[in-house]
Amino acid sequence: MKRSRANLLLLAVALIWGSAFVAQVEGMAGVEPLTFTGVRFLLGAAIVAPLAWREWYALSSCGTQPLPRDALQVAALGVLLMLGAVFQQVGLTSTTVTNAGFLTALYVPLVPLLAWLILRTRPHWSVWPTSIGCLGGTWLLSGAATLAPVVGDAWVIASSLFWALHVLLVGRVAERLAAPFLVACGQFLVCGLISLVCAGLSETITVTGLRQAALAIVYAGVVSVGIGFTAQVVGQRYAQAADAAIILSAETVFAALFGFLLMGDRLNASGLAGCALILVCIIIVQIAPLTVAGRSTGESTVLDCRPRSRHP
Repeated sequence: MKRSRANLLLLAVALIWGSAFVAQVEGMAGVEPLTFTGVRFLLGAAIVAPLAWREWYALSSCGTQPLPRDALQVAALGVLLMLGAVFQQVGLTSTTVTNAGFLTALYVPLVPLLAWLILRTRPHWSVWPTSIGCLGGTWLLSGAATLAPVVGDAWVIASSLFWALHVLLVGRVAERLAAPFLVACGQFLVCGLISLVCAGLSETITVTGLRQAALAIVYAGVVSVGIGFTAQVVGQRYAQAADAAIILSAETVFAALFGFLLMGDRLNASGLAGCALILVCIIIVQIAPLTVAGRSTGESTVLDCRPRSRHP
């Protein structure tokens, strides 16, 4: 695949993920957060399952099929995925699509910070100013005028912590197994099953509600989780690192665009400034280390094709 086609594919991924925020809001008209998350990720697992089965067959043929400890680690990823998705979904019940898109992206500067705290991996210097910038952008976006952020914003901000932990750990598991689709399918399955079990204990699930939310669930599950993730893996195998970082960051912009066109979201000057600041910081923290590495080696840096996004 040519670089230009890979970039277009990644742009389509960012478009899908940005538009999925609208589907997540619309789906809440018929079902509650845990139910929506459970059905959505089970559908995503069904889409990725054929690719996962092919990887399982290949690993079995080589005698390197996953061990019980690998299954436990994939299950842990599924729990993190469920927490991030559910917290985000709860937040969307009382915040806007635009706010959710930008606040979820706070996981980007959180990942190197958590790597420093948990894995003792020294972060690039750009993490510190961009983290401060993201905090400032969050304050501007979430209620600088009233000093009283929307409750939904707080839920979405909390979800970014689980997304960051998931991103930090999923690459390590997928690298050892050398089976990204198998890891993806497994974590989707765990996420979906746990969400539905919890929904059965705490939410009211009706056929009428599921029917009412069916279109939104199918879009968020099949298109966003299943197709979006698969296209991301394919595109990032051929795209340059800086290209992929910037293009996938456009998810936040597409979320704001679809929120404006379909949900009537409107931002004041403070909110616009906050969105701009967060987006700039996200781009800088992704491309600055790659630019420095490329300059020091004299070679172009190729982005790892492992599934390292907050939207699997």
